[in-house]
Amino acid sequence: MTPALNKPLPEIEAQATGGVKFTGTAFLGKSVILYFYPKDNTPGCTTEAMQFRDRHKDFVKAGAVVFGVSRDNMVSHDKFKQALELPFELIADTEEKLCHMFGVVKNKIMYGKKVKGIERSTFLIAPNGILVGEWRGIKVAGHVDEVLKAVKGLKKEAA
Repeated sequence: MTPALNKPLPEIEAQATGGVKFTGTAFLGKSVILYFYPKDNTPGCTTEAMQFRDRHKDFVKAGAVVFGVSRDNMVSHDKFKQALELPFELIADTEEKLCHMFGVVKNKIMYGKKVKGIERSTFLIAPNGILVGEWRGIKVAGHVDEVLKAVKGLKKEAA
């Protein structure tokens, strides 16, 4: 069941780096950004992670928590996080539970073959636990600034 805009998230639980457990209610009171990406250590995913890293202080200042999500395992995530000095946690969705819940697993053509892959997507959950924004099939350039603008807009609404 894909979460619907302007509705609370269904029951979810996922393990992230740093021993953090992500649930739909664990971060109530903060905006949550879940950005789904295809694979650790690939060019586009590295660029996207670095852009979220470089704007991380702005997200925190705006009252937000950032999580990267991919199908990579915890070992891969720990290395990726350490190599890029990421200040946020990465969720290891090895069983694709979150990927399927958010509907980001898509058929892609790679080197002429059909493969299942993650469509680069970002979701914004308001401090009250309601899904309020989604960006699907995004291009990396300018995306992080767009998400930050939406988070700042939420903060103004709450003020």
